[in-house]
Amino acid sequence: MSKYLAIFGKPRYLGIVLYEEDETQKMEKGDTIIVESYRGEEMAIVAGELTESEEKKYRQLKNASESGDGIKTSEPVVTDLVFLKFASERDIEAEPEIRAEEKEIFKQAKELLKPHDLDMKLIDVEFLRKRKKLFFYFSSEQRVDFRAYVRDLAREFKTRIELRQIGVRDEAKIIRGVSPCGLPCCCSYWLNQFAPINIRMVKEQNLALNPSKISGICGRLMCCMHYEHNVYHELWASLPNPGSKIKTPNGNIIVAGVDLANKGVRCLVPGRGEIKVPISRFEEFKQTVLEGKEWNTEEENESRAPSAPVVKNRFGTSIKMERETAEPSQEEKSQQTRRPPQRERREKTSENAAPQSEQQQKKKRRKRPRGTAPGQPDGQQASPRPEKQPVPKETGDKDHGSKTRRPHRRGRRKNKNGGGAVAPEREGGN
Repeated sequence: MSKYLAIFGKPRYLGIVLYEEDETQKMEKGDTIIVESYRGEEMAIVAGELTESEEKKYRQLKNASESGDGIKTSEPVVTDLVFLKFASERDIEAEPEIRAEEKEIFKQAKELLKPHDLDMKLIDVEFLRKRKKLFFYFSSEQRVDFRAYVRDLAREFKTRIELRQIGVRDEAKIIRGVSPCGLPCCCSYWLNQFAPINIRMVKEQNLALNPSKISGICGRLMCCMHYEHNVYHELWASLPNPGSKIKTPNGNIIVAGVDLANKGVRCLVPGRGEIKVPISRFEEFKQTVLEGKEWNTEEENESRAPSAPVVKNRFGTSIKMERETAEPSQEEKSQQTRRPPQRERREKTSENAAPQSEQQQKKKRRKRPRGTAPGQPDGQQASPRPEKQPVPKETGDKDHGSKTRRPHRRGRRKNKNGGGAVAPEREGGN
């Protein structure tokens, strides 16, 4: 006798099937079988064979109500199933027809719900095998009296009706939406249990407390927050809580988060910003800052280390020497202090000189020796400039030279008859 894990129903319920191996037909992963569950006769898909340890692990899974979903139920996550037979090709071909019929029933059920004005949201509809029973899944924030609505559904569809209230996380599990990461929701195809998640897990993983980034399509914290939490929890075991303050004489130091790659703590120090402290040296760091001393990181210690000495060679070029080097011999010292020949010095200066542009070279060619006039040979001296004659001071009448003062033309006007200018008449004259 072997035990197999099977998945059945739209909410992806888990069940354990006891099957006696037969030489004619063996049960393998992916086979479709007909089983008897607590809901009735239905189809299930084999997920694989179970060992004793795996069976014990699945039996210990908790349901959604124990994870804080708010919907109380007494049904276990894993139930026992009774194997009836392997599904035939006729049974498998009838499944698409049933799924298409469920979509039409779902539309009619929404129309029947409008006159009742109930505070509930229909999520999905599921038919059992041979249409013996019809399940309606709905979500609501409070208890709903839907007895009149059930009577209308039974009168319309002529079969047994059962309404099941589920939580928002189970709603995402049934709808099978796309998560913010761009992949299908984990609960829609492989996650079997909803683990309890709180905001402390988000803080310990250095994630931004932005609801749009840490919430799934169900509106709750994403299930993937639980996957790596154990690694971060081990790092925080010997550290204070994230966001805690260390009061020092120089101000409050805030523990911002951890660096998982380097296994360090990120601390916000007043006046210095964010620094990283190794987790192994955090107690030493805490004791140092409580005493009012300054903590130097490894990068700061490397930058403050003394650099190697710089020595100049015989050509005047600076060379960075290593600190642990042997002392030069007497001959090397004499060679370094010996002045190079004049020819070598000229060659060295010509090599070290920066290349001049064409414009600078033209200016250099045009430059003439000081004291030569333009157009004169370089050997001849320019004639001296004539000395300025002193201006004589004015004595007596001013001599205006050849310049004559122009007559005063104010008040003169032309004669109308074409004659010369006529002087203006004075007032009171004859």
